[in-house]
Amino acid sequence: MSTSLIPFLEMNGNANEAIDFYVKALEAKVVYTQRLGDLPENPESPLPPERKDWISFAVLIVGESQLQFSDLVTGSSYQKGSPVTIVVQTDDKDQAARYFEALKQGGQVNSPLQASFFSPAYGNVTDQFGITFRILAKEQQ
Repeated sequence: MSTSLIPFLEMNGNANEAIDFYVKALEAKVVYTQRLGDLPENPESPLPPERKDWISFAVLIVGESQLQFSDLVTGSSYQKGSPVTIVVQTDDKDQAARYFEALKQGGQVNSPLQASFFSPAYGNVTDQFGITFRILAKEQQ
């Protein structure tokens, strides 16, 4: 089993600019980028044209570490100075569930742990100390 903690920066429509900055400042390499316009269209909530270029999910490699990004797409409000979320990534779906259950004790579930198009188990929880975690099981290849 493999588990890692990954900083996740949630931006306010300027993730593209932040990614460019960190590529230069930290000599990072962009290894994955998905824009909101690349996602399946939701007819009940159409995406405004000005947000099609916003980042849904991006991964940079800095040395041997990852830095993940998105523009604010979770429905929560943006508060400057607190855009950091910790991603707990594991290759074990059951372990993801155990982490999620433990972290939600005394905290708040922002998005229940469930299968999504990018993960067999994904959820978002803010723990009792106010730290937000995205729990993510990687798909087995």
